[in-house]
Amino acid sequence: MTANSAAPPRSAPPFAIVILSVAAFASAANMRVIDPLLIQLSAEFDVTVGQASIAATLFLLANGVFVLVHGPFGDRHGKMPVVALACVGAALCCAASALSVSLRMLAITRFLTGVTSSAIIPLAMAWVGDNVSYERRQATLARFLSGQTLGLAAGAALGGAVGDWLGWRAVFWVLMTTYLLAGGALFATMRARPEIALPSLQAEGSMIAQMLGVLKRPWARTVIIVVALEGGTFWGCFTFVGADLHQRFGLGYAFVGLAVAAFGTGGFIYVSIAPHLVRLLGERGLCLWGGGGLGLAFAVLAMAPNAVVAFVAIIVLGISFYMLHNTLQTNGTQMAPEVRGSALALFALCLFVGQAIGVPIAAPIVDRYGAPPIFWAAALFLPVLAWWFAMALRRRG
Repeated sequence: MTANSAAPPRSAPPFAIVILSVAAFASAANMRVIDPLLIQLSAEFDVTVGQASIAATLFLLANGVFVLVHGPFGDRHGKMPVVALACVGAALCCAASALSVSLRMLAITRFLTGVTSSAIIPLAMAWVGDNVSYERRQATLARFLSGQTLGLAAGAALGGAVGDWLGWRAVFWVLMTTYLLAGGALFATMRARPEIALPSLQAEGSMIAQMLGVLKRPWARTVIIVVALEGGTFWGCFTFVGADLHQRFGLGYAFVGLAVAAFGTGGFIYVSIAPHLVRLLGERGLCLWGGGGLGLAFAVLAMAPNAVVAFVAIIVLGISFYMLHNTLQTNGTQMAPEVRGSALALFALCLFVGQAIGVPIAAPIVDRYGAPPIFWAAALFLPVLAWWFAMALRRRG
């Protein structure tokens, strides 16, 4: 089966997209919940902020690597059932994180959370790709992103506020409950509409054969390389925004969480105007403006004289990041329509491995020189990367 022979999209029940967005909320919240907790964890376990960041690094690494298993499994057995089971597994791992008595134990439980949670966002996106035509897909994915962006914002705010008021362990109990609610809602939805749980296409070949088939496509390699570089650069720097706000401006943990959550506010601004931006700018314009905004915002963040200016820069980061990343996601859903789960597994792998590499590269720089040097590096690199992908889109026609 070729990309052009993929079955036409089925009708996507709006309520199913809402529930998948809730599941993405839980997964995204878990991705960023550690960021504002780094100072607390470093004090709790008597380590540096850079050393404490291993709790974020191992989660991101597992989130990327193990999606390679979930992607082909979702293609063969149904994407939505795999997402629902992943929610339950992630809930159990969050409970184990809350009970951790050492940084090593926390790192292990965070790794296991990444293993289970890694199915949620890429398979939900693949399900949208199976059920929504390409012409409507970027706008639909933007609406789906509302759960993901709210999760990123809530994760940062949750880590800051709840961690400050009730302690960092309470954060993981809240996440456990959120996962269970999302998984239960998905199981109830599939029971009411069994057809939406079925695999849309019969994937052929082994998992390795499917992955190699995707990698043989030049456009798929382009998208995968760009998302890896984007993820490594952006999240490798953004992970330390909360610690930087605390160290430079003396913000308390709750205010650090709220400031980092401003990134989600920027994401919501993008989601609310995404259909208009898609029509006005097109894919290439979204890349160019998004990359330019990222460069400007990181430069301002590096020079920010006070927390208010940093707060505004973080909002601009949210808008600009999703202008670029939503375009990458939309192209990712069409890299290999006949094995969409496997293709988006590779997409997610490169995104999360990029993050897992970016954070430890940035950590010793932050420990020695502070965060502004890595913000300047992102300010210079991300606009160039966005321009390169925009030119690749133009060459592709």
